[in-house]
Amino acid sequence: VLPFPSQVVYNRVGKCGSRTVVLLLRILSEKHGFNLVTSDIHNKTRLTKNEQASMELIKNISTAEQPYLFTRHVHFLNFSRFGGDQPVYINIIRDPVNRFLSNYFFRRFGDWRGEQNHMIRTPSMRQEERYLDINVCILENYPECSNPRLFYIIPYFCGQHPRCREPGEWALERAKLNVNENFLLVGILEELEDVLLLLERFLPHYFKDVLSIYKNPEHRKLGNLTVTVKKTVPSPEAIQILYQRMRYEYEFYYYVKEQFHLLKRKFGLKSHIRKPRPRPEFFIPSPLETEEPIDDEEDDEKWLEDIYKR
Repeated sequence: VLPFPSQVVYNRVGKCGSRTVVLLLRILSEKHGFNLVTSDIHNKTRLTKNEQASMELIKNISTAEQPYLFTRHVHFLNFSRFGGDQPVYINIIRDPVNRFLSNYFFRRFGDWRGEQNHMIRTPSMRQEERYLDINVCILENYPECSNPRLFYIIPYFCGQHPRCREPGEWALERAKLNVNENFLLVGILEELEDVLLLLERFLPHYFKDVLSIYKNPEHRKLGNLTVTVKKTVPSPEAIQILYQRMRYEYEFYYYVKEQFHLLKRKFGLKSHIRKPRPRPEFFIPSPLETEEPIDDEEDDEKWLEDIYKR
């Protein structure tokens, strides 16, 4: 019997399926009896120097009743740097341009829940800004559609250092290092069912039966309510510009995707890894299907035990 982590942090990246996963976690926490600690802070991903020095957030997390799973939109925190026990981190990312587009239209028009949550989240947004054409925003280089706003995913893995918010190699490499050293799993939203399968394998105390719950028609109905509405597809020219502006985000995305596919193969899930195209396929959603397992003779239980001990 492998030991299971009693402290898990899901520092969820915005618009990467996190609301779907949190819905699942609420069900799972009642089913399996772990402490789900959620934060009502949604728009503060970075801590000030004083907040880092006081270690208030880390203390609050560390003193939660174990086993716990803490979730919040927050950039990576190194607990051990402040004398705390480093928890197990998990996260999910998605194609960077698709994430950006989902966020762009969600801020303006919300989702199918019908609670006018876009007006709650962006009450001061002027009408001309709310209805700003996405192509105009990109092609005319509005702040919302250019760096550093587009440098969004990497800081969640790079951390709290000021340089983590600067698009460049330093933040990229530090994010990769943290993925390797501090994250048990970083999944890909386009392959969510496989992400859930691996979470159930790695963290059964938290995620046992997650896939059957996810596939339940009633849960699917709830999940569909969180789909962003009024999304439109930018022109090919605008998408190409976004792709160039987000080149570091894509380098990180492809790195994580490759690692995720290697992990899937190790645990018997087939993947067809293709070389990156000149620009991503934004118009064809990836199927959320799990293929037949393949034979794997490696000692994956030993590998998993080593992960827990790191």
